[in-house]
Amino acid sequence: MSAPITQDVLTIPRKLPETGKLNLVGLTRDALRDVLIEAGTPEKQAKMRVNQIWQWIYQWGVRDFSSMTNLAKPYRAMLEEKFSIEIPEIVSRNVSADGTRKYLVRIAGGHEVEVVYIPETDRGTLCISSQVGCTLTCSFCHTGTQKLVRNLTAGEIIGQVMLARDDLGEWPEPGQGTGENGPRLLSNIVLMGMGEPLYNFDNVRDAMKIAMDGEGISLSRRRITLSTSGVVPEIAKTAEEIGCLLAVSFHATTDEVRNKLVPINKRWNIEELLGALRDYPRLSNSERITFEYVMLKDVNDSDEDARRLVKLIRGIPAKINLIPFNEWPGSPYERSDWERIERFADIVHKAGYASPIRTPRGEDIMAACGQLKSATERARKSRKDIEAEAGLG
Repeated sequence: MSAPITQDVLTIPRKLPETGKLNLVGLTRDALRDVLIEAGTPEKQAKMRVNQIWQWIYQWGVRDFSSMTNLAKPYRAMLEEKFSIEIPEIVSRNVSADGTRKYLVRIAGGHEVEVVYIPETDRGTLCISSQVGCTLTCSFCHTGTQKLVRNLTAGEIIGQVMLARDDLGEWPEPGQGTGENGPRLLSNIVLMGMGEPLYNFDNVRDAMKIAMDGEGISLSRRRITLSTSGVVPEIAKTAEEIGCLLAVSFHATTDEVRNKLVPINKRWNIEELLGALRDYPRLSNSERITFEYVMLKDVNDSDEDARRLVKLIRGIPAKINLIPFNEWPGSPYERSDWERIERFADIVHKAGYASPIRTPRGEDIMAACGQLKSATERARKSRKDIEAEAGLG
């Protein structure tokens, strides 16, 4: 197995500086067991206590130890003295005309990330972030113009799911099973917000294991999609340790163009990326991989690009999501004409691949794909700076 990819980014302790208490949100079951034993819980009782506390936090959304009524009062008092249950804070909440909700969320250190909830007739998808900012500098992405500050902790990642469930009023009553009230408002998670999830692998893995746990939030692994720009050494590890669906920010059919759009391609080129992707469905027991392809006028949207794309992915169970470019201030690109997008989709479809054109959601509140960028962390680059970094100047 390849060595993990690491970056020089700040991480923070789990203890909250203002209280000195250990935040339980984001701990794995094993880690929760360890801290409870360290706090005085008898080892023979530890598994039962983990199960009880886990259900209160992740199945019923309870944040107050005193409400955990199946625990003895002295034990609740001990938990209150030594631990806390904290999630990120919603700073602002904007609602689009199409019902999309964008949350500006504050985490430890005063940094902010953005989270987007997209309601649909048969599902509700939450787009969550894995880092403050991003290190990849993809030239078409607004988030990519924001400097990387640090990785999010597992608690800050799963906390985004929890705060959205708070806002949607979706926690069941204590004692009630998840999903007993009918279809979920938050039924799917996509790791497509700020940051590259595979550059924060351990925290993303731990958070998603919490989301998938059957005695908590209880989302199927097929309801979770992780999007990567192509961190090749971590792809097999994702299949083995998370097993969720995989999406790839592909966006180009030649290394020359992809080097400009997705600079990580200079490290792991298209051939290397596709080599890693061919094994993913088998390793993760996933049905297919989603190739994300943003449609940029006169850059990557020709008939020749469409034909190269289907040739490149031949043999990989896949669908291609065509994403009309969502413009943002200072962007060096334009959205492909609608007729051109439809022509591209037709070529892909006739080659035997599903090629849905993603309907832009939340554009009026800058919540659409590629538009996320928290106001307090802006690098404030000019169009000229962005074009120069993209190799377009």
